[in-house]
Amino acid sequence: MVDCMGESRKIPRTMSTQHPDNVTIPEWCQEEIIDGDTEVYEAYYAYSVLGSQEVMWDSEGKDVDTRVVRKLLAEYGDYFKDHVIGKDVFLTYRIPNPRIEAAERKIVVETLYNIPVAYDVASTFYKSDVAPIFEVILPFTTASSDIICLHNYYRRAVVESEELNLLGSLKVEDWVGSFRPRDIEVIPLVEDFGSILNIDRIVAEYAEAIKPKYLRVFIARSDPALNYGIFCAVILSKIALSKLRSFEREYGVKVYPILGVGSMPFRGHLSPDNIDRFLHEYGGISTVTLQSALRYDHPLDRVKEVVNILNSKLPNGEPAVVEPHDENGLLMILNNCRLHYESVVEDLAPLVNSLASYVPQRRARKLHIGLFGYSRNVAGVVLPRAIPFTAALYSLGIPPEIIGSKFLLDLKENEWNILQKYYVNIKDDFRAVGGYVSWQNMNMLMDTHQRVAERVGMSAEKLENALTKLLDDIRAIEGNLGIKLGPRNMTQRKHENFANNFLISYIECEDAEAKSYFLEAAKLRRFLG
Repeated sequence: MVDCMGESRKIPRTMSTQHPDNVTIPEWCQEEIIDGDTEVYEAYYAYSVLGSQEVMWDSEGKDVDTRVVRKLLAEYGDYFKDHVIGKDVFLTYRIPNPRIEAAERKIVVETLYNIPVAYDVASTFYKSDVAPIFEVILPFTTASSDIICLHNYYRRAVVESEELNLLGSLKVEDWVGSFRPRDIEVIPLVEDFGSILNIDRIVAEYAEAIKPKYLRVFIARSDPALNYGIFCAVILSKIALSKLRSFEREYGVKVYPILGVGSMPFRGHLSPDNIDRFLHEYGGISTVTLQSALRYDHPLDRVKEVVNILNSKLPNGEPAVVEPHDENGLLMILNNCRLHYESVVEDLAPLVNSLASYVPQRRARKLHIGLFGYSRNVAGVVLPRAIPFTAALYSLGIPPEIIGSKFLLDLKENEWNILQKYYVNIKDDFRAVGGYVSWQNMNMLMDTHQRVAERVGMSAEKLENALTKLLDDIRAIEGNLGIKLGPRNMTQRKHENFANNFLISYIECEDAEAKSYFLEAAKLRRFLG
């Protein structure tokens, strides 16, 4: 519990999100795409059935129902009478970043003005003052000014607008009532390389300007993997957690870190089979995301067990403190790994983009190029978002975790020791990944690279170069981690068969068959991407 606006509040441990990484369609959903009123039911389901303590209501990259509080209370009033939104369970908006999403920036205004509407609705329902929504997540936070502006806009443009005169002495407040809550709490979502390394400075400047009683800070795990590779993503998250702990001690402001994770190692490795290792890897977190694949691609009893474990065990102790003498070594590893990863992805991008078209939609998302397109200085390199990127490569039999692993060959003994110290589950993660590597597909791609390149619309030389680098990455993993890559059990052998048939159908331009094999492979591994 933490003091908030004169009252104690519960910090939620589990946050159900709308990430479209699930293969299986929930039985309560009549369509393949979850949207509209179905997402409203999904929020209720997350609270009441799964035990999730928080739901992210996401307007970043997709349309969202801004009347969600009204609909939840109207449809499921019996449940929410005993589980007060904003006190027992939480609904948290994620909005577009107006600095990044030029076409979507006015959604910020619409969303913020809906917060007082939700307050009025909930206060009427509960017959007491209740703020069902008082937190907003801002993606792509790169500077304190991003979150300071958001906080101040709500205060000055929304709340203080009640003082405006409309006619004579008639004020806005007289006409439409007062605006509550008086302030919002901003959760910075920090995603890119430089901002994660400066996360302590970002929150320190915000704390000095706003004087919050506590902070929730969201550390991205998927987009850093997409942009820089799995090794960078893990190390960056550890550095971020360590820096937030140092900030907390220096400023006396309590920090409750949120970690955004998916099912497989590339996106965080939160799965029913890995829950204990996950908690061991990421010490010091207060909240984790429950993404769609975790919720819908596993048996319900296992999902509820995972949620219960997280709710009971988080926060899970202190983060690993990055010692000053280790930080320079980690930075060298980060830069080395990033260069190797980027050199492969640049050449592989056209093939990945082509394969991503086979990823089935699970949410009604708008066109969005993701952070990769903003963060790089390589002209023409644009990738899909993390989920279709991961899905495309897994279905090809080339898990994205392996990309850039050749840097392991360059590590000196002290660097190797530092890497293992801060990436605790490195060998366990790659054992989980290794069974999905398809040597047959690698060989097929090498044999048919000219034909594949022609289909994709890229040079055969560039594709051959990318495949050669991938083979080097695979050899580096086998040599340095001592892990034999390739299917090890019957499920993984079946997965390879579907991956083989998918690639053959893709090369032969048999799109219907390719989509079918793509989906069957994803069902076996229990996630799209």
